[in-house]
Amino acid sequence: MDVNAAVAAAAAIAGVCTGVIAMLAFRWSERDQKRPTRTSLHTDPVLPPGVDTVLSVLRSSAVVLDEADSVVKASSAAYALGLVRGGKLAVDPMLQMARDTRRDGEIRQVELDLPRRGTGRGDALAVSARVAPLGSRLVLLLVEDLTEARRIEAVRRDFVANVSHELKTPVGALSLLSEAVMDASDDPEAVERFAGRMQIEATRLTSLVQELIDLSRVQNDDPLEDAEPVRVDELVAEAIDRCRQPAATKQITMAAGGTADLSVWGNRGQLAAALGNLVENAVNYSPARTRVGIAARRVTAPGGDLVELAVTDQGIGISDKDKERIFERFYRVDPARSRATGGTGLGLAIVKHVAASHGGEVTVWSSEGQGSTFTLRLPEAAATRATALTEGPGNVRDDDDAHGPDHTTAYESIPAAPEVLP
Repeated sequence: MDVNAAVAAAAAIAGVCTGVIAMLAFRWSERDQKRPTRTSLHTDPVLPPGVDTVLSVLRSSAVVLDEADSVVKASSAAYALGLVRGGKLAVDPMLQMARDTRRDGEIRQVELDLPRRGTGRGDALAVSARVAPLGSRLVLLLVEDLTEARRIEAVRRDFVANVSHELKTPVGALSLLSEAVMDASDDPEAVERFAGRMQIEATRLTSLVQELIDLSRVQNDDPLEDAEPVRVDELVAEAIDRCRQPAATKQITMAAGGTADLSVWGNRGQLAAALGNLVENAVNYSPARTRVGIAARRVTAPGGDLVELAVTDQGIGISDKDKERIFERFYRVDPARSRATGGTGLGLAIVKHVAASHGGEVTVWSSEGQGSTFTLRLPEAAATRATALTEGPGNVRDDDDAHGPDHTTAYESIPAAPEVLP
């Protein structure tokens, strides 16, 4: 009995010890699981409440870094700009800014030029980077793309500089001529000569100011707000009448042809100005005793029928490098010749904006020594009205591209647009 009792007592004690040990082991394991590890601190950081939602609606590219410089959160725009690669911030200056901000808590901002990824182009990507602390362990990086803003600012700066230069030339000439008139007050013949020159410069100044106003108007106004059907025959007749006197002076023959009874939908004044500029350029930059032609025809395009107005001449043509830039404001193929003809460098820029705002386009075909053809394509009135009912105004586009020999075949009876300078 004593032996059995001793065995039972020993077994009971062993069971109690095993239960105590098991309970202690379970609690130790539970506590160990709840204890934060060094790995979890680096791989599972938690964004402050609401930050994730705010970052998702920001227009800027956003990147959140932890204390190990690993990316915790990055917007799709940040990946598109090439800021984040392989879970790391790929721009060293921004990474250094983040480390400095994490160290002292100060907000930093800098503008950088970054190379474009995979484009093969030499131009850089202009960005503005701002770094700020986010909580005690995280750093927030916001990057704004300034490339387009810088391009627009450069265009605006060049435009102001060009306007200033163009205005300075006739104003300076008028000032000098007025002094010459005063000095030659006792010489009627000289006064008459200087006065005639002053009229030329005043006319040039007036034309420049008017074309600046016209360019501003076509850029800012919606021509389809007060649109109406405009007969192409009337536009052609008005353009020819506008250039009749300078053409007669140079013994240039102007001919009109093509399909009759066509109409386009748009602002009559802007359309007349655009076609008039093309015809005026053709006359101004054509040799004497040549022909300038205007042809109209209907062409079929996926978005609806279009009206093509082709202005041609028998000039010396335009080089390939100049053809890429002739629609820029103030660009001239031959500045000296442009001054002699009174050109302002804005005519073709106005034509381009009028065509675009009416849902069309303007193109040029030219071969040096063979002349040039400027083609203004506009949606036909009936096609435009039908499209406007379903898609709204200004949505008709010409997907038909006609260049080179095919482009000139339809106008073989009319000589080919000028060494056209805006």
